[in-house]
Amino acid sequence: MSLQTFTNEVLPLKDKLYRFSLRIVHSPQEAEDVVQEIMIKVWDKREEWNNWSSIEAMCMTMTRNLSIDRTRSKHRKLGEIPDGFDVVEDSASPEQATSSKDLMNHIRKIMDLLPEKQKSIIQLRDIEGYTYQEIADLLEIPLSQVKVNVHRARLFLKKEILKSSDYGRK
Repeated sequence: MSLQTFTNEVLPLKDKLYRFSLRIVHSPQEAEDVVQEIMIKVWDKREEWNNWSSIEAMCMTMTRNLSIDRTRSKHRKLGEIPDGFDVVEDSASPEQATSSKDLMNHIRKIMDLLPEKQKSIIQLRDIEGYTYQEIADLLEIPLSQVKVNVHRARLFLKKEILKSSDYGRK
C-alpha cells in the first residue's frame, strides 16, 4: 500500500470519521484523538488492505469500536459521560436557543438508553444520512438486521419521547 493510496482513499474519510466519533464520545477533542489514532492504525495495517472488502467500512468499524471504548473508559473514570456538542442556530432567539439545547439534551439522554448497536445504526441512518445498504456494508451485517435495528430504535425513541411528552411543562 502506498502513501498515494492512503492519501486518496483514507484521508478523505477523516471528516466523516470525526462526525461519527463525535456522536459517540460527545467531545470534539476526544473525537479528534480517535480519528488520529484510527489513521495511524490504518496506516500500520496497510499490508492488510487488500484483504478488506471496503477500506471505508473498516475505518468506520474501527472508529465506532474505539469511540465506544473511549466513552466506556471515560465513564468509568469520571462516573458519568459529559454533555457534548450542541447544535444551535446563530439566528435563534435566546429562548429558542435554550429550548433547542434542552430538547437536544433530552433526545441525547433518550438515545443513550439505546443498546450500542441500535444507537450506532440510528446515528448512521438518521443523522449521517447513510442508506440501509451502506450501513450494512459499513458494519458488515445483513441488510435485514439493519432495518430491524432502525425500526426497534425508532419505536423505542418514539415511546420514550411520548412518555415524556410533558417534558418542559413543569
